Amino acid sequence: MAGKPKLHYTKGRGKMESIRWLLAAAGVEFEEEFVETKEDLEMLRKDGALLFQQVPMVDIDGMKMVQTRAILSYIAGKHNLYGKDLRERALIDMYVEGTTDLMGMIMFLPFQPPEEKEKNFALIIERATTRYFPVYEKVLKDHGQQFLVGNQFSWADVHLLEAILMAEECKPDILSPFPQLQAFKGRISNIPTIKKFLQPGSQRKPPADDKFMAQVKKIFNI
Repeated sequence: MAGKPKLHYTKGRGKMESIRWLLAAAGVEFEEEFVETKEDLEMLRKDGALLFQQVPMVDIDGMKMVQTRAILSYIAGKHNLYGKDLRERALIDMYVEGTTDLMGMIMFLPFQPPEEKEKNFALIIERATTRYFPVYEKVLKDHGQQFLVGNQFSWADVHLLEAILMAEECKPDILSPFPQLQAFKGRISNIPTIKKFLQPGSQRKPPADDKFMAQVKKIFNI
């Protein structure tokens, strides 16, 4: 029997957070080995564990998987969260790419110079409310189903909820114009595995603070 997946990354969200979300949604218990210093990262590189010299890396099913998208696709496929056929998989991929774009903007905001943060924060709100959320609002309204694709729980739903909660950390009332997304948030948040992950004490990580940002910059020479 294979052991639990082991996640190698910093103690923050970053690119690993979506992997934590998806494993949790699938009901998969996982362990974490944190990269806390530059030396920790170098040790992984010297051990040959990082195919492209980068984290995240996940030890899973006898593989040392790297590249976030590859890891997520593997988990989604393994745990029946990747649609019933090629068409559904294509829709899931499109929706996931959209939420990835939005979450990337939010994720990298703390790394930006102070003089650019206000402008980029406003851009995040603008893009969320005029480019990304209207798409998912329309999808849910048009097909009238509980989930984004194929009327079954998928990776796309997990990713969208993660994006919604990140956007609400920026602007708590950001879903006000989107009744379908408000209802979607309530439904998906109450799926037992998701509900558990949202509880205090789970392996979900908090937003980055100044102390964590300083540590990340030191580890990755940013």
